[in-house]
Amino acid sequence: MRNIFIILVTIIALASCATYYIPVNSLKDQFADIDSTKLIEVTVEGPVYERYHYLANPIDTIRCVDKNGDLHLLTNSPSIETRFTYGHKNEKVIFYFDRIYVNSNSVIGVQSRFMEAIGQSIPLDSITKIEIQDGRKKFKYIR
Repeated sequence: MRNIFIILVTIIALASCATYYIPVNSLKDQFADIDSTKLIEVTVEGPVYERYHYLANPIDTIRCVDKNGDLHLLTNSPSIETRFTYGHKNEKVIFYFDRIYVNSNSVIGVQSRFMEAIGQSIPLDSITKIEIQDGRKKFKYIR
């Protein structure tokens, strides 16, 4: 029984998603020349071979750091999730990375792949932490 428990814990640990971080200044730099007019139309295939079309930011590679501050480069994909912690109550919101852009004072993001209206704007100066990870959802770009 103990061996089964050890195997199960090992599988869960290996399958878990690595979390990376993006400093707010780095996020601003990565989105410096991207606004709502620079978004590109993409086609995404879902887990049951359904296709979705939406506007996404044109970033191919995301610069982020691990918990030790070491640089990592993630390839942008429809499964990359970004969690923002912000405000004095440490509120949290999750956006798909390809569905966000940054203007001079806020991050604008869409929380749903299917409904454009489920979006939000967060003041940049209220953000205390940006976490990013591959949610390993079975969405992929169709090129």
